[in-house]
Amino acid sequence: MSEEILVNVTPRETRVAVVENGMLQELHIERGWRRGVVGNIYKGKVQRVMPGMQAAFVDVGLDRAAFLHANDVVRAAPATNSDEVEVPLLPTSTPIVELLRDGQDIVVQVVKDPIGSKGARLTTQISIPSRYMVLLPQSKVIGVSARIEDEAERLRLKTLVGELAATHGGHGYIVRTNAEGQPAEALAEDIAYLARVWALVEQRSREAALGACIYEDLTLPLRAVRDLMRRDVEKVKVDSRETCDRLQAFAAKYMPVLAERIEHYAGERPIFDLYGVEDEIGRALEKNVPLKSGGYLVIDQTEAMTTIDVNTGSFLGQRNLEETVYRTNLEAAQSVARQLRLRNLGGIIIIDFIDMDDPEHRRQVLRTLEKALSRDHAKTTVYEFSPLGLVEMTRKRTIESLERQLSEPCHECGGRGTVKTAETVTYEIFREITRAVRQFDAARLLVIASPKVVARITDEESPAVAELEEFLGKSIRFQADGQYLQEQFDVVLL
Repeated sequence: MSEEILVNVTPRETRVAVVENGMLQELHIERGWRRGVVGNIYKGKVQRVMPGMQAAFVDVGLDRAAFLHANDVVRAAPATNSDEVEVPLLPTSTPIVELLRDGQDIVVQVVKDPIGSKGARLTTQISIPSRYMVLLPQSKVIGVSARIEDEAERLRLKTLVGELAATHGGHGYIVRTNAEGQPAEALAEDIAYLARVWALVEQRSREAALGACIYEDLTLPLRAVRDLMRRDVEKVKVDSRETCDRLQAFAAKYMPVLAERIEHYAGERPIFDLYGVEDEIGRALEKNVPLKSGGYLVIDQTEAMTTIDVNTGSFLGQRNLEETVYRTNLEAAQSVARQLRLRNLGGIIIIDFIDMDDPEHRRQVLRTLEKALSRDHAKTTVYEFSPLGLVEMTRKRTIESLERQLSEPCHECGGRGTVKTAETVTYEIFREITRAVRQFDAARLLVIASPKVVARITDEESPAVAELEEFLGKSIRFQADGQYLQEQFDVVLL
């Protein structure tokens, strides 16, 4: 599989695209005035402890108070030899009021950016990533990424990291996928680097003022090289000479074997245009996703969940209905996995595949979906088909989806997706006129509304207007104003 990473840098925006076999798979965006805060460590102050929610609001200097749940507050726990990447949650029986108090100073890390009307999500279980490791300074766990499947390699890494950790404070570590096959020297450098970073964090946490950021994660291009660059990445192409030099210096220090794959793109044509990324971004903002077979997906993102509907469309198949449905669902499963990565959809996701009678077909579609999701960097959990034929799944969400980053609610409909028809607004105006005349005394009335509504009233509804004027004994005049939205109107008494 051919994989490339494209980095597009402009003065106020940086974008990183992951392209596999010529197809855009992931897009990451960072804007200078609105950088993400996931991974940042702050010295905060507990504003309010809420026993009923087993949580607290913490002021960390952001626009909104951040949220800290009792589950995310570190407690003393026995050491474990688990090999899992996910550190087990510590016991949650202790009430939040025994863990935190109003006005308390606390060092926290952001695990989820502010999304919509919700503040950032925090944890006191600090973790600091590097190229091959994730440092867990408050833990003794040595874990190995589940994506490293070779048992001998897992044992080698765990033993080696355990020995190195003992000489650097005995902290816990998670061994990342990138560490597979790396020599002891590379891992030792990583652990030494993390030890220096943690010492600096500890020093700043003592000296910094409340609300100060005491550790900030790398910028997007550096994070992309650190987190996304693997052996199967052929090239990292950067359209900024300055950024390219910075990435090459970073790679030379932390991943010298891969440093030569980073190159400057100096072509006249914009790099995203050359790879068709701009067109893919435009399509990723649309509800409908066409499939090669002629079928299509319909993706609806709401506050509670994301729903994905699969349709056969114009695909007629070659044999029978069951085979047609099966082939469409197989293609849809692969497309769904790509769209989740590309659009960065998270939380609860419901997939409505086309109904299949054959249990083996359902199993194959589920396996195809799980296999396609295996390359996703975000954690996903897929459940079996429900009695209604739906597939429920979750995908870890840490930042806003692509749509929420690039779009805003329609100023016409306020995000509902629909607006009242001109006919509906017309009858609302008639009711408001009647209401106004009964409340206030006026000889004449002026109605100001959108051009489309006024055109309908003065044309199709002119007999109704004449009847209303006769019934009320008032003169009614209508005025079109292009500044008014379709649902807006004013009734003015003259």
